[in-house]
Amino acid sequence: MKAIVYTNFGPPEVLHLQEVERPTPKANEVLIRIYATTVVKEDPDMRASPGFNGFLKPRHPILGQELAGEVEATGRNVTRFSPGDQVFGIDMFGAYAEYKCMPENGALAIKPTNISYEDAASVPNGALTALPFLRDKGKIQSGQTVLIYGASGSVGAAAVQLARYYGAKVTGVCSTTNLEWVKSMGADQVIDYTREDITEDGKTYDIMFDTVGKRSFSECKGSLADEGIYLATVPTPVIMLQALWTAKSGRKKVKFVAAGLRPAREKIKDLVFLSKLIEAGKIKPTIDRIYPLEQIVEAHRYVEQGHKKGNVVITVAS
Repeated sequence: MKAIVYTNFGPPEVLHLQEVERPTPKANEVLIRIYATTVVKEDPDMRASPGFNGFLKPRHPILGQELAGEVEATGRNVTRFSPGDQVFGIDMFGAYAEYKCMPENGALAIKPTNISYEDAASVPNGALTALPFLRDKGKIQSGQTVLIYGASGSVGAAAVQLARYYGAKVTGVCSTTNLEWVKSMGADQVIDYTREDITEDGKTYDIMFDTVGKRSFSECKGSLADEGIYLATVPTPVIMLQALWTAKSGRKKVKFVAAGLRPAREKIKDLVFLSKLIEAGKIKPTIDRIYPLEQIVEAHRYVEQGHKKGNVVITVAS
């Protein structure tokens, strides 16, 4: 099968297309023919330098987290899926390929019936991050005021739509070029961070969700309502200490959740929930650009620029 492989850390050019052996599903696994995947922010980070994916060389030579495709074969013990099922989901590695095996109890669910494989592949990473932050940590309620910082990214765009679904009044913060696009996602108001400072306009919010790690709790504390919650996706040591400190004292709280490390059973429930929202037209996938697998280098370059709207999708098979 075709796959994008890298054997050394470095610039996008370390990624190359090559033929590798097609995997065979174990007794509890499904073999998925991948039709679409994405380039999420973490992929270029893991490609560029040692760290999460090894130190001397990449521990997993095939990147790619989100996927959408069709179950081609199942292991003998699999009961949750059958060949021919159209699925979408997320795993840490291996989606930059024509085929991938996943455990049947992995973060995988039946694809929404009313969207394409490209659309489906763009959903899991952003929405499975935004949902537990807003619903579980933020305890979002109808009528609350919610500010989404980084509202044009994959997490931010999902957060805007989910906050609207829960009945909140949403303010999105993004760059000049993305203002109208964020408004089209459902934001009641949009703020251009290049022209306005959210900490100086006198407005307060019940929830402030920094999806990109650009503003600190100390900066935003004055813009939080009494008993307001600051949600941070980037777990810096300072954020972690503040989360512990504010959990014990003060009315304004800092909260963080390792969304990617949640048990697969929780992600499965959320994928099913998100699928129902999509089918009902309550939220929609967000795609900026689509590249073929052969142009993965260009896709990585574009994501590294940091100006994308929503998601960058890679078509793998047709």
